[in-house]
Amino acid sequence: MSSRSRGAGALVALVALFTAGYLAPYLLPTVVGRLSAGLGLTPAQAGLVGSVLLLGSSTAGFTLAARGERIGPRRAARAGLLAMIVGYGSAAATDAVPLVVAGAVLGGLGSGTATAVAAAGIAGQRDPHRASTLGLLSVSAAAGALYLTLPHLGTGHAPPLLAIACAAALVWPVTGRLAGGTRARAGREPVAASVTGPLPYRRAGAVLAGGILCWSLAQNALWGVSGRIGTTQAGLSEVTVGAVFAAALGAGLAGVTAAGALGSRLGRAVPIGAGTVVIAGCVLLSSAAGDLVSFAAGEILWNAVYPVVLSYLLGLAASLDPRGRWAVLVGSASSLGVACGPVTGSLLSEGAGYPGMGAVLCGLLLLVAAPMTAVARHASGRPLVPGSVRRRGGAPAAVLAGSASATPSLVPQMGAPEQPVASIRVPVAAGRRRLTKSTFGLAKPSDRG
Repeated sequence: MSSRSRGAGALVALVALFTAGYLAPYLLPTVVGRLSAGLGLTPAQAGLVGSVLLLGSSTAGFTLAARGERIGPRRAARAGLLAMIVGYGSAAATDAVPLVVAGAVLGGLGSGTATAVAAAGIAGQRDPHRASTLGLLSVSAAAGALYLTLPHLGTGHAPPLLAIACAAALVWPVTGRLAGGTRARAGREPVAASVTGPLPYRRAGAVLAGGILCWSLAQNALWGVSGRIGTTQAGLSEVTVGAVFAAALGAGLAGVTAAGALGSRLGRAVPIGAGTVVIAGCVLLSSAAGDLVSFAAGEILWNAVYPVVLSYLLGLAASLDPRGRWAVLVGSASSLGVACGPVTGSLLSEGAGYPGMGAVLCGLLLLVAAPMTAVARHASGRPLVPGSVRRRGGAPAAVLAGSASATPSLVPQMGAPEQPVASIRVPVAAGRRRLTKSTFGLAKPSDRG
């Protein structure tokens, strides 16, 4: 099998794994709503269960960030998928709240593991933004199809949880295309596993991780209660709300496609900064919706812009470290914000109402837009598109920077000191005072000093 075929197969596996890992956050509104209606929980209690599920996901990501290379992508991916199948499947099979919570936590650990493996692998691609875009396209399409299907599969909390478990089972076969472990098959040690070094861009990475935590918290606080806003405040049926969510995720597909086509033309700072401001306005509109038109407009526009900004944020995190450590850490910080979102949204909506909650979340989004934009402007690591490095290395060095096996010493760094140049004394031939260009010829293997 050619290296190009193996690379395409690995990309397919990473996109599928990304889809399975992100499916739980994408289905959060229906999961929380079904837990509240099917198990008799209050909105705050149902939001807390959703937060615990996603907290398990972020915990797995933080744990795997330092150990992923030793475990190996294939083994870690299969362990995560198995935890998803067992956890979400067992939670769907019982009505006992403690067992549902335990299954949700186990499933969340599996989702976080799958997402971490996918994030680390995507960071090693030549174009991490393109790979992130493909993953977001896939999960948006899968979630949109499920939002159209789930209302027809009966009530109760089981259908969405079973859907996530089935998605994990379907992804299992493609994990064979991932690398098996840290030992090479031919007795050679891979470069990436043998490279150790400090985490680059520590300050910028920490700011980005903190910013995306708040960014994800604000949006998932609204996303976690969007179903209740549609049914209670806007007076819509569950089928209508599901159709709006499906249309919103369809708009997300269009947005991600546009982001993939846009690529590096605007850089990273403009999509991240301007996109976050637009999202803040959508949060205000959705939280204050009182009818179908305003609710649909806010949700559709919001979901069209959200994955675009997320794709650039994930690409930015991947660019800070070609080994994928910042990609995993930033992704886990995002999962932590997602985990805190449902309970935050439930508490804010109960205390200040949905419009008041929207105003608070809008302010938080505007607050974090500036530091994330600053990181995108001043601390981007690898270029957005491979081959755009032209200083100290050119396109071949950009390809090295885009591969997971590139060592820090091989990747051209802006502002790095030049290598010392040794001077060579050339003897002057007898009888000549001046050397010309024609004096020298091309070196051949047979030439001697």
